[in-house]
Amino acid sequence: MSHASESNLKRPVAHAVPVLEVEAAEPAADVLAAEIQEAAEATPQRLLLEKAKAEPEPVQEVRPAPVGVAVPMATPAPLKPALQGDWVLPPADARMPAVIRIIFQVSEWLFGFVSILGALAILAALPVLQFLSLGYLLEAGGRIARTGRFREGFIGFRLAARIGTMVLCCWLWLLPVRLVADMANAAEIIDPGGPAANGWRLALFILMGLTFIHIVAACARAVHLLGQKEPWHFILTWLFFIWPFNVTWLACRIFRGGYYSEARDAVWNTVFSLRLPYYFWLGLRGFIAAFAWLVVPITMIAASRGNSNGAMLIGFLGAFLLAIILLYLPFLQLRLAATNRLRGGFELLAVREGYCLAPWAFTTAFILTLLFALPLYLLKIQIVPREAAWLPSLVFIFFIFPARLLTGWAMGRAHRRQAPRHWFFRWTGRLPLLPVAGFYVLIVFFTQYTSWHGVWSLYEQHAFLVPVPFLSM
Repeated sequence: MSHASESNLKRPVAHAVPVLEVEAAEPAADVLAAEIQEAAEATPQRLLLEKAKAEPEPVQEVRPAPVGVAVPMATPAPLKPALQGDWVLPPADARMPAVIRIIFQVSEWLFGFVSILGALAILAALPVLQFLSLGYLLEAGGRIARTGRFREGFIGFRLAARIGTMVLCCWLWLLPVRLVADMANAAEIIDPGGPAANGWRLALFILMGLTFIHIVAACARAVHLLGQKEPWHFILTWLFFIWPFNVTWLACRIFRGGYYSEARDAVWNTVFSLRLPYYFWLGLRGFIAAFAWLVVPITMIAASRGNSNGAMLIGFLGAFLLAIILLYLPFLQLRLAATNRLRGGFELLAVREGYCLAPWAFTTAFILTLLFALPLYLLKIQIVPREAAWLPSLVFIFFIFPARLLTGWAMGRAHRRQAPRHWFFRWTGRLPLLPVAGFYVLIVFFTQYTSWHGVWSLYEQHAFLVPVPFLSM
C-alpha cells in the first residue's frame, strides 16, 4: 500500500493550460549596445530635465489689477536736453537744410576769427599777458606742423564766437546807458539841481538797473551754449540777448534748484578748456628761445652807432649774423611748439633736414613772414598812447597770424615726406633767401633812426617776440 504523500505528488495541482509556443528571436547585438550606452549617459541632470519636460507647468492665475492701483510699466529714459530749463533744444543730429547749415557755419567761423584777432590784440597790449598771445600763435603753427592739416591751426574759433557774441551784445546794451548818462551830465551842467537834471538822473538809475538785470539774465542763459557744437547755437546766443523775458526764465530756473552748480560747472569747464597756463608757458619759452638767438646780433648792430671804424665793423658783422639767424628762427620757434621742448628751439640740423624735404614751401613761408612783419615798423615812428596800444597789436596779429600758419604748413609738408627733393629745387629755393633776409636787416638797421624809442627799438622784433614790448608800457 502506497503512502498518501506519494499519491498527492502524482496528482496534478492545476489543470494544464495550452500555450501557443512562439519562437523568440534573440536581440541584435547593436541594439543592446545602444541601450547600454543610453543607460550609461543617463546622468541625474538629464533625468531631472526629462522629468521637468514630462510634468506640465502649473497655470498661474492672472487677476486683474484693482481700479486706482498703478501698474508699473517700463518707460524709456527721457533724452537730456542740451539746455537745462524750460527751453528744450532739438537733438544734435536733427535734420537741417545744407544751405542753412553752411550759412551758420561760415558766419560762426568769420565771427570767431574776428573775436580771436581782437582777443589776441588786447592780450598783446597787456604786460605779462603778452605771452598768452605769442603762445597761441606758436601753438596754431605747431599743430599744423605736427598734423600737416591746415585746419588744425584755427584753434577755438567756435568758443571765441560764443564769447565774442556775449561781449559785443553787452557792449551794445550799454550804449543807451552811456547816452542817457551824457544827457544827465549835460542837464546838470545847464541847470544844476533842476527838474530836468533830476529827471534825467532818475531815468539813468532806472535804465542802469534794468540793463544790468537783462545782461545778467541773458548771460546766465547763454552760458550753457558755450560747450555746444551745433552752428545754430551761435545764432541762438544772439537771440537770448534780444529776448526781453530772460528774467522770467532765470527766476524759474533758480526756483527749481541746481542752477548754481550747473552754471558754475559750465563756467569752470569753459575756463579750463582755454588752457591759459599752457599757452602762457609756451609763449614764454618761445620768447626765451627767440631772444637768445637775437640778443647778440642786435647788440652788435646797436654798438655800431659809434664813430670809430671798429664800431662800424661790429655793426656789419652783427647785421650779417642777424641775416643768417633769420633763415632759421621762424622754423626753430615752431619746432619748439611742435615738439613742446625748449631744446627744439635750438635744433638747427632738424630745420636743415626739413628744408631739404620741402624747399620751396620753406622759402615761401620765410618770405611771407618777413614781408608781413614790415608794416608794423611804420607804426613805431610816432609813439602810440597807452590807451591805444592795442591798435598796433591788432595789425601785428592780422599779419603775423597767417605767417605762423604758413610756416607750420611748410613744416607739415616736410614732415610727411621721406626722401629729399631734387637738388634743382633745393638750390633754386635758396636763391631768394639771403636777398630777402638782407633787405629785412637793412630795414631793421634804419629803424633805430626812425623809431620813437631810438636804438632800443632794435630789440622790438615783433615778428618773433611780443608785438608791444615792455618798454612801451
